[in-house]
Amino acid sequence: MRRQLVLGILFAAGALTMSVNAVQQPQAGAAGQPAPRLVEVDKLKDNLYMMRGGGGNSAVFITSTGVVVVDTKNPGWGQPLLDKIKSVTDKPVTMIINTHTHGDHVSGNVEFPATVDVVTHANTAKNMQDMRPASGITPAPGTPANIFKDNNGRGLPKRTFTDTMNIGKGADAIELRYFGRGHTNGDAWVIFPALRMMHAGDIFSGKNIPLLDANNGGSGVEIGKTLAKAANSVKNVDSIITGHSTVMTVADLREYAQFNDDFANAVREAKKKGGSVDEFVKTWKIPAQYKGYAAPAEARLLSNARIVWDEVK
Repeated sequence: MRRQLVLGILFAAGALTMSVNAVQQPQAGAAGQPAPRLVEVDKLKDNLYMMRGGGGNSAVFITSTGVVVVDTKNPGWGQPLLDKIKSVTDKPVTMIINTHTHGDHVSGNVEFPATVDVVTHANTAKNMQDMRPASGITPAPGTPANIFKDNNGRGLPKRTFTDTMNIGKGADAIELRYFGRGHTNGDAWVIFPALRMMHAGDIFSGKNIPLLDANNGGSGVEIGKTLAKAANSVKNVDSIITGHSTVMTVADLREYAQFNDDFANAVREAKKKGGSVDEFVKTWKIPAQYKGYAAPAEARLLSNARIVWDEVK
């Protein structure tokens, strides 16, 4: 009887483990094939869509003459994104704007027609030439070292800006702004003034600990100031498309600026007291006033703390 009870417990535990593993594993298609690359669509305005999945959030802005796409996702996701765009408009894609250099925002560029105009900040254009790995991130197996070199430069920027660029007029107007270093040294803010909306890319990826990419010019000391400058400078914007989360508000952006300043100040104080960065990481918790912010992975927290630690005096 006891043996049967033990076997029953072991069987139940094994079944639970199998169930948990099944939930954690990525879903595969038929006959063990990879799951289909599905792009999900959120209609934000009659001519503006947010398209999710396969990397960073893409914005699809339909103008009178064509489609402007902000960020194009991971390798292999450019065509699924193009296919989804065709489901909402029959107009051709005429322009890509990349908010920054990371592969989950730019790799799909190479799958778009070579005639598409690609626009980025000047620093991002340089970063895309090199495609250096992001700080604190180990690329997934099979990730191209430099997808643009592999494609003979296809998808690289054709035009750049430093502080401001205005594209189109009236209902088709787009304003590109740069407010300083943060996630990288080339984070572009893409404003659709007629719609009172803006795409922030990963400098405002969501309510979380940001990825600070010092390898591509990012700064843990400057990011809070840059976010605050954006919040205080941009006028007539109600809603912000984040890099990887939901649509948020300028008030959320202002709070996120303070959150990043508070983190940098906490690291600064820990260094002043003579502790170590590892001790800081073991004791730091998200402050109570930032309820709802995602708890960071230890590797992300350690990487960011080290970057700030090296920046502060």
